Amino acid sequence: MSKKNTAGPGLEIIESPEALAGQISKAEGFFRQNQKVLLGVGGAILVAIVAFAGYRFYIDNQEEEAQRALSGVVYNFESDSLQQALNGSGGNEGLLSIADNYGGTDAGKLASFYAGVALLKQGKYDEAIDHLQDFSSSDLLVQARAKALIGDAYMEKGQPAEAISNYKNAADYEANQFFTPVYLMKLAIAQEKAQQPQDAVASYKRIIEDFPLSAEVVNAKKYKGLLEGQVGE
Repeated sequence: MSKKNTAGPGLEIIESPEALAGQISKAEGFFRQNQKVLLGVGGAILVAIVAFAGYRFYIDNQEEEAQRALSGVVYNFESDSLQQALNGSGGNEGLLSIADNYGGTDAGKLASFYAGVALLKQGKYDEAIDHLQDFSSSDLLVQARAKALIGDAYMEKGQPAEAISNYKNAADYEANQFFTPVYLMKLAIAQEKAQQPQDAVASYKRIIEDFPLSAEVVNAKKYKGLLEGQVGE
């Protein structure tokens, strides 16, 4: 006879061969009754694992191809050969093609950013906005830069209200001492253009108080003083 255990059913199964055999019998019965469901679930899990592995292999290959394509066009971009950078040259793909063909990769997203900058320089503001909006990155500084560039495009289009929302996003996106004051200055100017003097004063004030060592402080103080004089503060 097995020793009686009062500690709980789990320990009783370990100490009692009869109890263990009973649990195994129950498990076998459950499997027989639900065999189709269990096999179906197992098959679905296996398919999901294989599909994910295949997807990762595909994405990794796409990333390598996109990186190679992008490396061939960056020189044109950096030398301001914008048309060649956008459309390609010498058998190399251009930024527009890379962004379109490899949009799911980091290199493809970076191509969208470069394309947006090039189009902005060419005065093609709507196209620039589209490509910059397609860009996303874990690099916090570049992501904020893309938002600020969208604001620049809207300012060039004479739409300061749309520019304001993008400059706000850029200024509030992981604020730092180097770039945030620049975005706040752009924001304040857009707010002035949009006839929002109180908001502009607040943006200038934020530069002065939060980033006192920045190069923008001198102009922020000057413009804030002029604006306060106009609105009677």
